[in-house]
This record gives sequence, structure tokens and C-alpha cells, in this order.
Amino acid sequence: MTDLKSIESDLCIIGSGLAGMAAALFAAARGLRVTQMGHTGEIIFASGMLDLLEVHPVIEKRTWSDPWAAIDALVQDLPDHPYARLKKADIKAAFDEIQTFLSETGLTYQRHSERNTRVLTSLGTIKSTYAVPHTMWNGVEALAEKSPCLIVDIRGLKGFSARQIVAACGNEWPSLRSERISFPDSEHLNEMYTEHMANALLLPHNREKLAQVIQPHVKGSKIIGLPAILGLYRTQEVISHLEELIGVPIFEIPTIPPSVPGLRLKEAFERGLRTKNVQYFSLTKALKVSQTTDNRFETHIGRDEVEHIVASRGVILASGRFIGGGLFADRTHVRETILGLPVFQPDSRREWHRRDFLDPRGHSINQAGLEIDNSFRPLNDSGDPAFETLFAAGSILAHNDWKRLKCGAGLAIATAYGAVNSFMRLNR
Repeated sequence: MTDLKSIESDLCIIGSGLAGMAAALFAAARGLRVTQMGHTGEIIFASGMLDLLEVHPVIEKRTWSDPWAAIDALVQDLPDHPYARLKKADIKAAFDEIQTFLSETGLTYQRHSERNTRVLTSLGTIKSTYAVPHTMWNGVEALAEKSPCLIVDIRGLKGFSARQIVAACGNEWPSLRSERISFPDSEHLNEMYTEHMANALLLPHNREKLAQVIQPHVKGSKIIGLPAILGLYRTQEVISHLEELIGVPIFEIPTIPPSVPGLRLKEAFERGLRTKNVQYFSLTKALKVSQTTDNRFETHIGRDEVEHIVASRGVILASGRFIGGGLFADRTHVRETILGLPVFQPDSRREWHRRDFLDPRGHSINQAGLEIDNSFRPLNDSGDPAFETLFAAGSILAHNDWKRLKCGAGLAIATAYGAVNSFMRLNR
């Protein structure tokens, strides 16, 4: 460790989930030297859809078709929510920048800019989200038109039942049918995995075999829904070829995590950020962060022992909550794992959860996290910024029950945008 050479960087980003990836993009696009580290990140558990805001107030379970009007109402009612630290124009700009970047990597997203989009899920429910991968868009349009549709599932694929989807969604989409098929050359396997099938479909001859299996079941269907297996890469090529072979449009339905759309999103960020010269250390963590006498940061990173030291003018904590490792809960309290920052949380563990797990008010523990100022800087015990150029973004922030509000991706993207722009403003 004594011979380790410092990596000079403008901004060090801790975390490789959606907030960390978005922060790395925004920083690199503004000409900053960026170093990023993190484990796999929660991004691989994503459905691929990008939520902005659907539900508010949570206790009323009120859903909104206009996410921007929902944000207005949320900020009015919950002024401590991270969205309240941003202008709507900034949230829109953040989404535009992310969508453009992903399109440049080959992962196209589609949306209605002023309203949420309704999407079929693997449970047969209808989910509202803001932006969806292009692989799902045919299904969005078919749902709106109630087109005759065939839902196909695959023997051995767990957690995805075409029959269940049709049964659950019959009232909403009455012209659905279901069929179960065997994926080509899989008869000897008891269990199928989405990523293996997605890789297999990169080969044209496997697409031809799959089309031969599906085509006899098309009958009067105008469109076909499949589990999300249409290639880890080159998805438009895979879809176009299958549509030509089968003779009708197709679309994907997201599966249980880890999902292919989540893996695509992770790969697209990693691939695109390499072209922007982001120095990314995967499968590593920040072992120690300290500030030097000249107000710079030294971040010691590695797997179990220090492998690199990053010297930077600023740090963005995008380390996530409990799954990501940014927060840790013991028997009495929740703590932040890297810098020991104060965590907003209930006074006692007895108050973490309500007696009813499905209580519509949610649980107090879901509001736990770092409190920040309007520049996304975590606060110390006195209510002042803990460090002049330390910022935080994503689910580690307090006062956001993103799962119930349906705003997880929006929270990650928008707060990363706010944190990077605050760093730029404070370091002119």
C-alpha cells in the first residue's frame, strides 16, 4: 500500500447503480475527469423501465397519468423529498441527456414526454412508468389498442406464466391468448435462464429455430408478447429478424430479476462511459474516504485490501441503501458505511416497521437515509454540510419511499444530475 500511486481525478463516484452510472455520465459530459467504483450494483435487478413518479399520496394510492403534475403535488406536500431540491426543467433535462446517451450506445428508450406509459408486467398487472426500452414499445401500443395478442412462455423458465398473465389481465385486455413452448435445443434441460436464451438468440440460426416453434401458434394474433430474452446486444436486429420470420410484431415483457433489460442497461452504461474516458473499477468498494489538508479527498478502493488511491476535488456517494451497501442496520440503528455520516431514522427500532406489512402508509425505515442541503451535500449533526464538496445521490437520500411512490429511476437520475451540477457550480 505504501507504494500505491494516486489516481488524479476531479470527481470520485462511489457506486455503480443507476445513480452512480448517471452521475458518471453527467460528470464526464461536462469535461470532468471521473473515477468510479462499485460492486455489480442494484441496476441488474431493474426491470429496464424508468419510473419518474406514479403514486402520491401513498396512503391514498392515488395514481397519476401526468408525472409532472404528480411532482408538483409531491413537492408541495413533502418539501423534504429530494425532488424538491430540483427544478422540473432540470429533471426533464436529466432524462433527455440519459435517453440520448443510451440511444448512442444502441439501447433506445421510448416515452410520452408529458404522461406516463402503461406496460404489461409478468404478473399480468398493468404498470405505469415513464420510459421503456424499445423492445417493449410494441406492447405499449398493443395494450392501448387492445389488439389480439398471443403471450408465449417457455418450459423451464421460472417466474413467468403466460396463462397467469392472460388470467390476470383478461378484463383489461380481453383479446389475449397464451401458449407454452420449448426453447430450441433445450429439451434436456429442467430449468431455463433468460440471459442464456438472450445470448443464444444473437445467432441467426437460433432465431430461425425459435420462429419455427412459435409460428404455428400465431393464428389470428396481431402481435406476440415474449419474456425479455431478445438478445443481450443488438436487440433491434434480433427483433426485426424474428418479426420477419414469424410475420407479426413482437414485444418483450420484463421477467423477475436479475432481468435481461437490467443487464442491458448496465452493459450500455459501462460501454458508453468507456468512450467518455471514465475510469471505472468494477467489483470494488470504497474502503476509506478522508479529506486532506488542502480540502481534497483521498478514496482508498479495492476488494478486501487497498488496491488504488483516488485523489479528487469532490466525491459523490451513490452507494445505495441496504442492498447496495450504502446503509447498514444492526439491532439498534442504521448507519452510513463509508464516512459514518448521520442517518435520518426513527428513534428506536420498534418504530421501523408498522404491524401490518402492507400498511398503506408504508414503513418509517423506508424514509431513512442521508439528509442533504439544496446542493445535495450530506449534513452533519449540526445541520451543516459535512464537507464542502461531498455530495450524495440516489436511494441513500432520506425522505423518499421510492418503491411506493414508483419513482426509483427518476430519483436516481435527477439527484445525480443535481449533485454533479452542484459540484460544477461550487468549483468554478
